[in-house]
Amino acid sequence: MSAQENVTNNPAAPAAKPAEGTSSHPHAGAGGAPSRYPSSNRYGSRPSGDRMGGGRGMRRGGPIRRKVCRFCAEKVFEVDFKAIHVIRSFMTARGKLLSGRTTGNCAKHQRQVTIAVKRAQNIALLPTMGE
Repeated sequence: MSAQENVTNNPAAPAAKPAEGTSSHPHAGAGGAPSRYPSSNRYGSRPSGDRMGGGRGMRRGGPIRRKVCRFCAEKVFEVDFKAIHVIRSFMTARGKLLSGRTTGNCAKHQRQVTIAVKRAQNIALLPTMGE
């Protein structure tokens, strides 16, 4: 019996180490030590930071253009609840208010739009629910 056979058959002998670059762990990386995460990304092969379009505020055509407040551009001081044709554009078809982020309104004018819509709904100039 050779020395190698003696090591593999002897239960008291220390276990043989796997070859360099391999591991018994199913998600082990190339270094041999078990990695916490699999080497291939679960959601695709790209790393998480390499999304389509680059970083924040970027897309294929370039940076995203910031929306401008409609009332600030027209220098409107107060939003009137009787101007239904203006207020209606800030509501969905179901009668919900659109957010300032969606419409591009500044915080001051978004608050005025909210109050104007509620006043117009209160005196039945606008429906509380969509048609």
